Order: sequence, then structure tokens, then C-alpha cells
Amino acid sequence: MGTAVVLIILLVLVVGGGLYLVRVQAARKQREVDDAMADARRWMERLGGQVLNLTGADTASQQAMADASERYNAAGSELEQARTAEQARLARQTALEGLYYARAARTAMGLDPGPALPEDAERERAGKVTEHRSVDVEGRTYEASPEPGQDTPHYYPGGRVAGRPVPQGWYSEPWWKPALVAGAWGLGSMFLFSAMFSGMAGIPDATAWEAGYDAGQQEAMESGDAGDGGDMGDGGASDMGGDFGGGDFGGMDMGGDFGGL
Repeated sequence: MGTAVVLIILLVLVVGGGLYLVRVQAARKQREVDDAMADARRWMERLGGQVLNLTGADTASQQAMADASERYNAAGSELEQARTAEQARLARQTALEGLYYARAARTAMGLDPGPALPEDAERERAGKVTEHRSVDVEGRTYEASPEPGQDTPHYYPGGRVAGRPVPQGWYSEPWWKPALVAGAWGLGSMFLFSAMFSGMAGIPDATAWEAGYDAGQQEAMESGDAGDGGDMGDGGASDMGGDFGGGDFGGMDMGGDFGGL
């Protein structure tokens, strides 16, 4: 009889301890979600202040603010649907990207860009446009510049698009957007990248870019020590025969309707 009582007490303790651990873990997970949501909301509110109070004064700043506004709306939608900490962090990243566009607009207008934003490893590794380039590819002219201008009104804060780095800079048109929408680069993308960035410091060569590597990873790639990192271009490398949503890159039909993106 005494043994049965002891076993019952032990069972109650085990079950009670298990329930306690479950509650503790659930509470910790909820705190993590709440913290991530609050952090995302903070950056969204900061972006909202820029979107509501800043109006572009020229083509470059107007375009940058249009992109900032688009990121603000996207971040709001992501945050509204977020149920996990990871989903909330994605909304935070979208809001931060919008703030990069807002800073670019302020810079284009000669204003103080405002407080520094958190560093982003992907943007740093993607590199920056360091000199003005104008290239002709299949009868079309593409330009890139470290500064905004009448011919380079489209800003990109730098980062990965469909697994490949796109350098921070100002461009004549958003040549990365078809891949951003489709999730894969078209057949002629490497040719355009090579023509635009060949020999530019801190930016990978076309072969490394096609494989999804940053400039700093080229040596590893060339030595054959990159390992599985070469799969970073997934979403584009295996679909290089694809097109940009009906626009065959072979004819360099990259113009598209970027205005609606």
C-alpha cells in the first residue's frame, strides 16, 4: 500500500513538473514573439513618420520615397499576419529596408539622412557602386552611380535578390526587380552584371555572382573550397533558362512596367 502511494506521488510530481515546464516554455516563446513584434512595430513607426512627412523634391528622391512607402505597406501587412517571432523579424527587415530608401531620399535632397540604421551583413557583403558606369547591352543603355542623378534615379540599398548580391547604389532602372518578383534571374542577367560591374572594387565578378558569391568569397570559390555555399544562388542558378515574366532577357526587354512594382 505504501509503495502504491509513493508511486502515485511520484507520478503526480512528474506530471506536474511536465506541465510546469510546458507553461514556462510557452511563456518564454510568447515573450519572444511579443518582443519581436514590439521591435518590428518600433521600426515601422519610425518609417511611417518618414513616409507621412517627407515628400520627394526631384525624380530620385520621389522614387526613393515611393519605394519607402511600398516597404511601409508591406511591413504593415507582414506584421498584421505575423504569429511567430521569425515572421515579426521579417516585418522588421522590411521596415528597415524602407528606412534605407527614406535615408536615400533625404540624401538626394541634400538633407541630413538622420540616425544611423542597424548594420546588415548581407548589404555589407553585396558591396557598393563606387564609380559611375554607363554600359550598352543589346541596344539599351544602363547606368550605375554612387550618387543620385537625373539618369540614375533608382536606388537599391544593397543585399541579395534571388540568391545573388546586388550592390548598393543608384541606377538608371531597377534591373533587379524582375528577379525580386519572380524569385529567379533571367538568362542574360550575368551578361548585364558583368558589363555593369566588371573590375569595380568590392563587387564579385560575373562568374562568382552567378554562383551566388560575394566578392570576398571568390577566392574560396576559385580554390574549390566553397563547399555547399555555392548553393546560395538557388532560385536562379537552376532556372537560368527562365524569363522575366514573359520578357525574354535575350532581347534585353528589362524595361517592363517597373512603375507598378
